[in-house]
Amino acid sequence: MNREQIYQVLSQNLQELFGVDPEIIKPEARLYEDLDIDSIDAVDLIVKMRQLTNKRIEPEMFKSVRTIDDVVKAFEAAQ
Repeated sequence: MNREQIYQVLSQNLQELFGVDPEIIKPEARLYEDLDIDSIDAVDLIVKMRQLTNKRIEPEMFKSVRTIDDVVKAFEAAQ
């Protein structure tokens, strides 16, 4: 799965799972401040993304994720 595909899957999940307005889903959008995604939501997002991308990122790695682009990069680098 390439970067654009990961971004599309992430965007779709943010809309479906958390009701995020697609207009504010941009690479620089901050998960907590801009999208109102809390730590529990972030875990749910990781689990769903793992199922859809078949890539696993470690919880420790996700602690440093702040923006949409950070999430995409984390899944891009994951095994």
